Amino acid sequence: MSEGRPTATRVFDLLEEEALQLERIAGAAGLERRVTHARIQKAGLAAAGFVSRVETARVQVLGATEIEYLETLEPAEVRGISAALCATGAACLVVCRGLSPGGELEAEAERLGMALLGTRLTTGTFIEEANVFLMTRFAGSKSLHGVLVDVFGVGILILGRSGVGKSETALDLILRGHRLVADDVVEVVRAGASGVVGMGAELLRHHMEIRGLGIINVKDLFGVSAVRDRKRVELVVDLVAWDAGQEYDRLGLDDHTYSILGLPVPYLVLPVAPGRNMASILEVAARDRLLKIRGRHSAREFQEKIHKAISDGRVSPGLADTAE
Repeated sequence: MSEGRPTATRVFDLLEEEALQLERIAGAAGLERRVTHARIQKAGLAAAGFVSRVETARVQVLGATEIEYLETLEPAEVRGISAALCATGAACLVVCRGLSPGGELEAEAERLGMALLGTRLTTGTFIEEANVFLMTRFAGSKSLHGVLVDVFGVGILILGRSGVGKSETALDLILRGHRLVADDVVEVVRAGASGVVGMGAELLRHHMEIRGLGIINVKDLFGVSAVRDRKRVELVVDLVAWDAGQEYDRLGLDDHTYSILGLPVPYLVLPVAPGRNMASILEVAARDRLLKIRGRHSAREFQEKIHKAISDGRVSPGLADTAE
């Protein structure tokens, strides 16, 4: 595995990111401006002319509220607000929901060299996607050898020695309707203080290597719904060859973690053996993870039932051995 240093980005890089669905409306001269903030700023009162809180080199977003407000004003007022907004030194302006920014804002953005971009994404979705993209650019990163898949909305990072069946397991999951994020090389970055996000290396994105078959393009074979560009890593699964002399967890009472960029991620070790359907097991692991997120821990609930039954005299104390 390797680590990278933080990097900066430009407005042009935002425009090139497919997940943001951006297109340029005006202000091509501003595409080379640098973005130095990893968080998006919603224009808010800046769209009413109060621009003192607008931070330079930060992406400013205008949603339905801001655009609808501007539409209530006279053209001269809109020109004045647009000129003030475009003169703030913000990195760029982004209008969400496919809304029209209006001729006055377009004209001032062009005149002052402010990149004015549009996206069909909702304001909340764009901010979420853009924050992840910028964190990816600014945060320290690490490359891991593994496979990242989205199973029932849970990002599962599959680790294991070469040849253990990581890619084949991921392919089986794709055939069941789940989504590939990255195969072979997974780039992970911190997403704030609470998690990490993984994505594929740019040259390998949407591709998989299947021994005996070669390189396949998952997006071309199964469609865009079979892939996604990035996903938060919520579970790490380590596939290991079955060893009859090794003890494996049979109850799941203890929660283990795997450290990625200094952050703990839930961790499982799953033995691989003939007859074990690893894709089915990972689907169950994803569902179990969702239950734990909701506060349900099946193994511990089972243990509590056994202990209560023993204390009530309904079962023999010897049964407690199965819950320890």
